[in-house]
Amino acid sequence: MKKLEFSIDINAPKEKVWDILWNDQSYRKWTAIFIPGSYYEGELKEGNDIRFLSPGLHGIFAMVQKVIPFKSMHFVHFGLVLDGISQGKTFAENAIEYYDLYEIEQGTKLIVTIRTEDEYITYFSNSFPRALNAVKQLSES
Repeated sequence: MKKLEFSIDINAPKEKVWDILWNDQSYRKWTAIFIPGSYYEGELKEGNDIRFLSPGLHGIFAMVQKVIPFKSMHFVHFGLVLDGISQGKTFAENAIEYYDLYEIEQGTKLIVTIRTEDEYITYFSNSFPRALNAVKQLSES
């Protein structure tokens, strides 16, 4: 597993950035960078199960590890979902995806930390900066 970190400064308050990240409609817009039509199922509350899916019902299932509104949303990923069916816990225990927001003078710094398998490093290294730029554009408009 490799840890990757991505960050972007956004000229908007952290409350607006938070809403762009997790509101269903705007979530679908910025995550389209990864796979068009991406969405999540489940309630974003600590301890809840959640599924990140594409229109074909493929994706991953996870648990919401930590929620501090307007500050932190942390997920632990467990495994794949294929045709809508969770395939069992196949990811390493430290497969994570963390979103942390910090107030800065000009607005908000968004830092995303992930741990992923080596085979996905290039994909995420190319996709996450573009996705964060989409969050920035949505938040600043």
